[in-house]
Order: sequence, then C-alpha cells, then structure tokens
Amino acid sequence: MEIVATIAATMGIAWASGINLYAALFMLGWMGSTGSIDLPPDLEILQSPLVMVAAGFMYCVEFFADKIPGVDNLWDALHSFIRIPAGALLGAGMVSAISPEMELVGLLLGGTLAAGTHFTKAGTRVLVNTSPEPFSNIAVSVGEDALVVAGLWASLHHPILFIIALVLAIAFVIWMIPKIWRGVKRVFARIRGWFGGTATDTGPTT
Repeated sequence: MEIVATIAATMGIAWASGINLYAALFMLGWMGSTGSIDLPPDLEILQSPLVMVAAGFMYCVEFFADKIPGVDNLWDALHSFIRIPAGALLGAGMVSAISPEMELVGLLLGGTLAAGTHFTKAGTRVLVNTSPEPFSNIAVSVGEDALVVAGLWASLHHPILFIIALVLAIAFVIWMIPKIWRGVKRVFARIRGWFGGTATDTGPTT
C-alpha cells in the first residue's frame, strides 16, 4: 500500500504542477508544516515560511492573470518553461529517498505529466478565449484552481481513487488532444487573417 501511496503522490504533484504550480507548492508546504503529510527530505524546503510566502504571492498574481482573456495565454506561454521542469523536479523529489533509479523515474514521469496537463490547459484556454464574454474564462479558471486543490488532496489521502481518476482523465485528454489542436489551429488561422494573412480552413473541430 505504501508504494501505491508514493506513486499517487508523485503523479498528483506532477499533475497539479502543470495546471497551477504555485497552488500546488503552497498546498504542499502548508500540509507539511501542519503535519497533515510527511514530505520527503528533498521537499521539506516547501515547508519554509519564506517559500510558502513566495508561492502564495505568486498564486495571487496567477489568480488574477489567469482570469483575463489574452493575459492568461501569455502567462501559460511563459510558464511552459516553469511548470514542466518544476513538475519533473517535484516528481523526482517525491521518490529520491528510495533509490537513484526511482528518482530518474520520478523525474521522467513528473515532467511528462506536468507537460500533458500544462499543454492541455493552455490549448483549452486558447479556445475558451474565443468566447466574446469573460465569464466562461473566469469559470474555467476557478474550476482549475478547485481541481488542483481537490486532486492534490485526493492523491495524498485517497491514492487508489486518485490513480483511477487520473487514468480516466489521461484517456479523456488523449481523446481530446486532436480536437483541441484543430481548434487552436483554427484560432491562429483566424488571427493571421486579421493581420492580412490567409485564414485557411483546418476542417471541423468535432
């Protein structure tokens, strides 16, 4: 059962990092500092008040940036270079005490999961921002924040349920990726048309 809990925690942290890294960091630090969970040695630094303040501040910045159409796309683009490496490092940190081999596995698994959730989020946001009203963007952003908190908590306290839910979510994302990609291509084709380019039809999105 312990190995299942470790796998779930590793996957949960990496998965959450790709959606909202700062919320994940703050939540881990807070749960570790209150004794709700025992962080592995390499991640105990997250319990530092200074780290928690920095993560909390950056979460507040992201909370507002993530809800402004256009700004959220720029924020996601910038965080392609932050969330994915952070997810890899957090995944490695969760299992580094087991063995060097497991640390490498955690690094690879963490980076892959963080990349998957990050690019799914970024692509979905591009499509959501085609809506003329801002409320759908705000609703999606709030839903993502709540999902990170709930998912990370479940991965640490209900590992089997989390793993099952994550496998189903990954299957859904794999099914959705071609549709998201076609939709994103149509959006950028439309943007090129606004600037004098040729807006080509990339086919239906369904």
